[in-house]
Amino acid sequence: MWTILEHRQADKDLSSGRVPIEILKRYEKWKDIAMLSGPQGLRAIKGFRDEALSGDWKGFRSSRLNEQWRVVYSVEAEVMIVQVVRVTAHDYRKR
Repeated sequence: MWTILEHRQADKDLSSGRVPIEILKRYEKWKDIAMLSGPQGLRAIKGFRDEALSGDWKGFRSSRLNEQWRVVYSVEAEVMIVQVVRVTAHDYRKR
């Protein structure tokens, strides 16, 4: 069982009211899969197109919630933690 932590920025993104309901539902499914199977489970589902990021986001991963929206997260395998950093409309600029 994996632990899902949401960074303050991710919590702010999700509670801002600008994230569509369908994306919030898909994010909840994403969290369920991540909690049960971890990153391997996310990579097994082709629709998420889970991938490692590069550049300023090196060390982070991204999963698609739809064509526009992404979950950006990091993994701490030794303690089985998935930390969600952002839920964003495909804008990977660090802020």
